[in-house]
Amino acid sequence: QVQLVESGGGLVQPGGSLRLSCAASGSIFRILTMAWYRQAPGIQRELVARITNTGSTNYVDSVKGRFTISRDNAKNMVYLQMNSLKPEDTAVYYCNPYPMWGPDSWGQGTQVTVSS
Repeated sequence: QVQLVESGGGLVQPGGSLRLSCAASGSIFRILTMAWYRQAPGIQRELVARITNTGSTNYVDSVKGRFTISRDNAKNMVYLQMNSLKPEDTAVYYCNPYPMWGPDSWGQGTQVTVSS
């Protein structure tokens, strides 16, 4: 079982940056591929980026070159550095294992709003 708490969202102008953090409980964290997902109103939740337990990363095309996922296994943390933010990045962002786990595994998420 892994419990996940996301933080770091907020309101930012287009072109700005935010760094999201995800604190995970449980020793199993270290062997999991972890990911960031996002969900905008009326849109299905989508995978944004993922990172294996050894640090290999993968990104959805829309964020390549702007977002960077990283992790600190010693601290049970996953991060998402988001640069050059666009209004279409506005969503609630969640972290979760990849492939995603069931409904009980999701945290509250953190709201990211990109607007002038």
